[in-house]
Amino acid sequence: MEKENNYAFIDSQNLNLGIRDQGWILDFKRFRVYLHDKFKVNKAFLFIGFIPTNQGLYETLQEFGYILIFKPTLNLRYGKVKGNVDAELVLHAMKEINNYDKAVIVSGDGDFYCLIEYLEKHQKLSRIIVPNKEHYSSLLRRFIRQIVFMNFLKAKVEYTKKERH
Repeated sequence: MEKENNYAFIDSQNLNLGIRDQGWILDFKRFRVYLHDKFKVNKAFLFIGFIPTNQGLYETLQEFGYILIFKPTLNLRYGKVKGNVDAELVLHAMKEINNYDKAVIVSGDGDFYCLIEYLEKHQKLSRIIVPNKEHYSSLLRRFIRQIVFMNFLKAKVEYTKKERH
């Protein structure tokens, strides 16, 4: 049997905020292992806003096996930083479509509805990993059989200090 070759496309902001809203922190190293072991993800694209002072974080994420796709950020009022990665995620999922068997989309954002619908229609959708069952777009409910909620993965992918990286 041929080995599966799946890719993950990860909305880092949606992932990070969805997990933190539940009161815990994601261990990105453990999450990368989970993606590989559970969904046969060979390439994990992490879409993230670029902030020059976060260079150490970016290097660590790359060491864990993520392929980082950067979006320039905007500095908004009151110290907020904005880096919307939706277009980049959709573009890369489509650019890479002939290189993977199935896609894993990590986000609860309804802006990805058209991408998910397309992938499903062409038998290219593996799973949608939604960071927070309590806060995700109702547009995605149509795909409920393909959704994995991270609320139930805490024991597998939570960051704990004893596993300091």
